[in-house]
Amino acid sequence: MRVVLAEDLFLLRDGLVRLLEAYGFEIAAAVESGPELTRALAELKPDVAVVDVRLPPTHTDEGLQCALAARRARPGLPVLVLSQHVEQLYARELLADGDGGIGYLLKDRVFDAEQFVDAVRRVAAGGTAMDPQVIQQLLARSSADDRPLGRLTPREREVLELMAQGRSNAGIAAQLVVTERAVAKHTSNIFGKLGLEVSDDDNRRVLAVLAYLDGGPR
Repeated sequence: MRVVLAEDLFLLRDGLVRLLEAYGFEIAAAVESGPELTRALAELKPDVAVVDVRLPPTHTDEGLQCALAARRARPGLPVLVLSQHVEQLYARELLADGDGGIGYLLKDRVFDAEQFVDAVRRVAAGGTAMDPQVIQQLLARSSADDRPLGRLTPREREVLELMAQGRSNAGIAAQLVVTERAVAKHTSNIFGKLGLEVSDDDNRRVLAVLAYLDGGPR
């Protein structure tokens, strides 16, 4: 699996390269600036991009904007964004196109090698990997906006949060110590209350929920 990595801090970039290579990834390019990232994504066509939000020359949201531009040129390009802090605006921009293969993690997650590598693989496969803190803030904002999310029971909110992180029904059941049948029932209730069509495609179901939390059904 070919990866383009964008991180301006040399030590972190080098550490991520070594980590990903140790887990069998091929590093197609490891770059440190927005222009380099744009060229690498266009020319190398990687299986997944792992991108720091803030890159030179602006050190604002250069990495995110380069990744979004690449996704517009190549719809569905898997992108895992890394950020030092939770920025709801960045999460909303990443989720806006409603397509697959997206992730938003805080950099602290990188220090858990297995969790980070699992997120890269999940995104590369077209799934989602949203940081729990990001999801919690989106959930809180949606509740404050008095959307139908308020109709969910506390347990359904827990299930929704885990779904948004990209967990399977089996993973949710293990986390909550309930049966998969119970999770399936909660999931059905969630989609019914949110007015979202139930689908067998787990990734699209998660993306639909995230899109709904970000601004209502599309």
